Amino acid sequence: MNATDRTPADLLRSALAADPARPLVTFYDDATGERVELSVATFANWVAKTANLLQDAYSAEPGDRVALHLPAHWQTAVWLLACASVGVVADVGGDPAAADLVVSGPDALEEARACSGERVALALRPLGGRFPQPPEGFADYAVEVPSQGDRFAPYVPVDPDAPFLVVGGLELTGAQLVERARTDAFQHGLGTGSRMLSGLPYDSWEGLSAGLFAPLAAGGSVVLCRNLDRLSGGGLDKRRETERVTVTAL
Repeated sequence: MNATDRTPADLLRSALAADPARPLVTFYDDATGERVELSVATFANWVAKTANLLQDAYSAEPGDRVALHLPAHWQTAVWLLACASVGVVADVGGDPAAADLVVSGPDALEEARACSGERVALALRPLGGRFPQPPEGFADYAVEVPSQGDRFAPYVPVDPDAPFLVVGGLELTGAQLVERARTDAFQHGLGTGSRMLSGLPYDSWEGLSAGLFAPLAAGGSVVLCRNLDRLSGGGLDKRRETERVTVTAL
């Protein structure tokens, strides 16, 4: 944990400097059987590519609002850190009509069409796969992101005291988010190397903290689980053991 970090992007840079090879996000979808594990380096590469997509392809700049209509998913975590890297406001579940850009999963496309700006769709298929047929009026994230650069530098320095996250009626600056994440990490007993399993959705601060920001702030990692209700009896205990989970949030 680096005491000088003041934005979520700072937290990721510190994690990358400390140990790029360690796992950061392990994602399960128990409806499909998918399991994906991303090291800090792999996750940071996805973040850099997505931030370049935002900044260069879609001309996003600090203060712009991105409505994120995505479930708890590893690609959602990528988008949150990409927004933080550019300095745009990540409005989780926000009104697409009031946003400069909307990012939607396959279940929220109709609502997302209310955005008059850029629209990006994620198929949320295993291994980040593309749509078989791209939704009309949307760019397919899986098609657009691979060609983006592997390193990212914002054109304008990100202000830690500018708004970054809106979720469940709560608005946080980057600095406030980092402070909350550190507090949550302490309360959960997280530290370097901790493994936190979260089955919480990403529609509240509690879900975002447990499923990304608190483990990141602590130098730990997250086992992010979607559709945990599909697990058979004893499945959760087995996963905790297999993934060496130290803390659980359900």
